[in-house]
Amino acid sequence: MNPLPYFLDHIWLIPLFPLAGAALMLLFGRRLPNRAVSVICVGSVLVSFIYSIGAFAQLLQRAPTDRVVQRVLFQWITPGPVQTVGGLKGFLAEWGLMLDPLSAVMILVVTGVGFLIHFYSIGYMGHEGGYYRFFGYMNLFMFSMLTLVLANNMLLMFVGWEGVGLCSYLLIGFYFLRKSAADAGKKAFIVNRVGDSGFLLGIFLTMTTLGTITFTSAGRLDAPAITGIREALAAGFASGQFVSGAPALTAIALLLFVGATGKSAQIPLYTWLPDAMEGPTPVSALIHAATMVTAGVYMVARTNAIYQLAPLALEVVAIIGALTAIYAASMGLLQNDIKRVLAYSTISQLGYMFLACGVGAYIAGIFHLMTHAFFKALLFLGAGSVIHALSGEQDLRKMGGLWSKIPTTARTFLIAALALCGVFPLAGFFSKDEILWQAYSSELGRNLAGIFWVIGALTAGMTAFYMFRLVFLTFFGKSRVPHDVEHHIHESPRSMTVPLILLAVLSVVGGFVGIPAALGSFFGVSHYFERFLEPVIAQYAPHAAEATAAAAVAHHDPMEYLLMLVSLATAGVGIWLAYTMYLKRTELPAQLEARFPRLYRIIYNKYYMDQVYDALFVNRARDLGAALGGFDSKVIDGMGVDGSAWLTRLTSRISIWYDTWIVDGLVNLSARIVWIFSFPVRMLQGGRISGYALFIVLGILIFLGYYLKELRAMIR
Repeated sequence: MNPLPYFLDHIWLIPLFPLAGAALMLLFGRRLPNRAVSVICVGSVLVSFIYSIGAFAQLLQRAPTDRVVQRVLFQWITPGPVQTVGGLKGFLAEWGLMLDPLSAVMILVVTGVGFLIHFYSIGYMGHEGGYYRFFGYMNLFMFSMLTLVLANNMLLMFVGWEGVGLCSYLLIGFYFLRKSAADAGKKAFIVNRVGDSGFLLGIFLTMTTLGTITFTSAGRLDAPAITGIREALAAGFASGQFVSGAPALTAIALLLFVGATGKSAQIPLYTWLPDAMEGPTPVSALIHAATMVTAGVYMVARTNAIYQLAPLALEVVAIIGALTAIYAASMGLLQNDIKRVLAYSTISQLGYMFLACGVGAYIAGIFHLMTHAFFKALLFLGAGSVIHALSGEQDLRKMGGLWSKIPTTARTFLIAALALCGVFPLAGFFSKDEILWQAYSSELGRNLAGIFWVIGALTAGMTAFYMFRLVFLTFFGKSRVPHDVEHHIHESPRSMTVPLILLAVLSVVGGFVGIPAALGSFFGVSHYFERFLEPVIAQYAPHAAEATAAAAVAHHDPMEYLLMLVSLATAGVGIWLAYTMYLKRTELPAQLEARFPRLYRIIYNKYYMDQVYDALFVNRARDLGAALGGFDSKVIDGMGVDGSAWLTRLTSRISIWYDTWIVDGLVNLSARIVWIFSFPVRMLQGGRISGYALFIVLGILIFLGYYLKELRAMIR
């Protein structure tokens, strides 16, 4: 086999550069000036981005069927044969990286958007304490996410998965002296551990069912010595060993999705993400746009070979995604914290992505993941610029009239808001339209009478409303900024505005790589993004050709044009309502609140779900902890440890009494008896020589007397 081009052969360097930056910061950063910290950490991500571009370009030069490259660095875990459904199989986990169209898109998003966020952080965090620590954690975050998306097997993906979880804890709780930040970091960490347990069980079940955890055997430089998940499922499906809806495959898919719901903040494990706003704004941008929360969507798309044979699991994914989309959108309607509005927007848009994956439109989900990264990063960084201008203020009720005072921030923020609302021809329009169309035209969507499309369209309208409520309250109308802050308002420095401008450009043009077939005639190209990612999606004969043909026909359905217009009209209605309520008739919100106070309180308090979770889980966990603590102190310590100590003391006292009165008593009694009977002997032993001589003479005389008596008797 011909040697790989340089960048493809060195894809392992892409995550290594941020890791090196993190290591330098965490080991020596305290001694370095801020300028050196910026150069090292931002530069490492820039180099990683350059290598990602190089690898992507060289991947494009290969044939579509040959766009899989794997680099195995070393054999990581080799415990030996493992009992599987198919018998004993050799288990092997490699430290190997894989670049294919899916991971290529992800590394470009992660490194590209990540670099802009790092660059932005130079200005935003310039006056904060722990500068080196912040950038060290950010670089470690980048390394973990790149490891996750480049991993060629589930176990290495799990390493990156846990890495981003750890880094999120460190970054969300960056202001650890503030209790709310520390609590938010702990909450994110604990909630994600719940989801991660499902992911880990899914990995174990995959191994015991398929005999492998490697995604594919394609693209290896050596002879494929390992069977991949994709190949094992294809062979099993062809032979009849694995059928669609097999319980084992359904269980694997559901367990993996549990992990995805935690990492990507879906019902019921979404509550950590709004609280994550306690971290610095660049952290929020990185978590919401380029890393972590997108991991769940990526994992479902990466394991699409399993999900395609688990239709029940796909339905669950679609239902959870749709419910999360509209549920989170409703919670964003009345929030007053600028970052929390964006947080609920992220949860809602992630629901869109899972809805796409659930109806089998994995590419549409990844497409929206990419475009969402552009405008959501822009929204968070724009929000950070607003907060920076207002000396830390995040309450929308204390903003207003900022359009002319921070024009670059305002204009780029408006572009991002329009993109998020799916306004033509911005990036969000193309990806949102693709998801809505797939939700309508897919087999699952048709079976459910278009309910997914209805939910998606309503969510789009609600998104437009709360985003432009945010825009109008922040940049338009009368200023509500406190007087002591207003005269200090100024535009952010170039280190912060340049990333805003670049992300605004991407938010405008980023969607043109995925122009739908219905609009292809107007632009001369259609669905380039879909064609690029098609080889990543598993195909199971004999249904693959039929599904491909059906999709091609569907994209020429005139109904798609109508649905486009409806979604645009829905977004327009949302924008108009926001304009009416927050610019034209500003008394309406108060009137509606007075008329529907209960509904207002329910939505404003996020359906009291935090309180419900506290009552059902947090407080019950505390009660369980208290009960276990009582059991430990009273039973384990009281009866076990303390009881054992008491019993030991008792037995020792008995032993001492026995030793003193029985053992020692017998010894002393024997001594006393000996002492008594030895008295005559002791009387004889006075220590005087004359006494001893007398006894000797007497003894001799007695002996002679006895001898003479016997001698006389013998003579007779």
